[in-house]
Amino acid sequence: MFLFLYNFTWTLIIISLLPLIFLTKNQRRSERLGLGLWLYAPLKGKKKIWIHALSVGEVISAIPLIKALKSKYPSVSIVLTVKTLQGIKVARKALKNEVETLIPMPVDFWWSISGLVHYLCPSVLILVETDIWPGLLFYLKKKGIKVFLINGRISPRTLKSYNRFRFFTLRVLNMIDLCLMQSDIDRNRLIKIGLPPEKIKNTGNIKFDRDWRPMETEERIHWLKMLNLRSKNMIWVAGSTHEGEDEIILDIYKRLKDYFPELVLIIAPRKTYAAEDIHVLSVDKGLHPLLRSRLSLERQVSYEVLILDTIGELERIYGLADISFVGGSLVPVGGHNLLEPAFFGCPVLFGVYTHNFVLMSEFLLETGGGWRVKDREELFAKMKILLSDKELSKRMGLKAKEYVLKNSGAMDRVIEHIGGYISKDA
Repeated sequence: MFLFLYNFTWTLIIISLLPLIFLTKNQRRSERLGLGLWLYAPLKGKKKIWIHALSVGEVISAIPLIKALKSKYPSVSIVLTVKTLQGIKVARKALKNEVETLIPMPVDFWWSISGLVHYLCPSVLILVETDIWPGLLFYLKKKGIKVFLINGRISPRTLKSYNRFRFFTLRVLNMIDLCLMQSDIDRNRLIKIGLPPEKIKNTGNIKFDRDWRPMETEERIHWLKMLNLRSKNMIWVAGSTHEGEDEIILDIYKRLKDYFPELVLIIAPRKTYAAEDIHVLSVDKGLHPLLRSRLSLERQVSYEVLILDTIGELERIYGLADISFVGGSLVPVGGHNLLEPAFFGCPVLFGVYTHNFVLMSEFLLETGGGWRVKDREELFAKMKILLSDKELSKRMGLKAKEYVLKNSGAMDRVIEHIGGYISKDA
């Protein structure tokens, strides 16, 4: 009955959207509906491991997973679906030679899902971190295709939603054969919802197992030249910021400039479309901003604030930072990945909202590689301390990097748990 009502609702939605799709001929909408998947011949040949990643963060987590699976099981091929445009761009750049096919994930409509499975011909599906699709899970269960959730996390907000609709949530989650979670906190939350403990394992966070590549002197010089920065500049990188944080960071930067004239701010909004708004906001505050996309055309133009409106550059740019701030944490979003700046030996500052990365933030605090700030005044004070005390900043950065390097191994545990299912089909 639940499945019937779910599919019936989607059918009504799709029928109402069809005239708009055909009239506007919007490619993105057509891809999301997956209406043309039945027109393609099914992918033949090797057994397929299907991996689904929601957006940029999940794609970044999927990169080492895909490489590890290809190394251990060379006789299988990888197919990848991604939901967001930004995630697709990152995947195409990083995984173009690693996957057999990469396509946008259609909506959870029965026609689209059946067409997608018909085309991909998967032997297993691996969901990375989030993005649970009820219609897809029920369809794969009916087809006898195993489903695994890896690097799973359950935020307090998600837990609240799951508890509110517990009866339906349990039916959906029980369609997953094995849930491999980031921590005992996440595992216990699923158990409290009612999922059988034997279906849930704590394997750790595979984000620690990325192929970390240090920034050598030659690369650093290249980036400084490309971004029109000087070696004497002090660089503050504020990454993955959200609405409400941008203005705070710009205000703090303007105050810090009175004490540190050589300080440059590089700010990377989580959504690149916010870059234009940040540019306008910077000008209104009397600052001299520049969009990253215009830098190649205006190489000699100086700036105080560089706004990243590009995809895939933030990770390496963290390697230039004297101090970093990771966004989504001064506003109730839940924070973003703290490991990228930490790996480069950079002190990591973040706000009080880190429920998406609870253990990561807590352990970073315990090791002394990061500081939590409760508001703009505390962020200003901590920034001033670190910019004034280079030895303290260096010690914090070394502790942050050590924390990242010591916490690897999750990937081996994930492969150990799902390997038996894959090898049967390989």
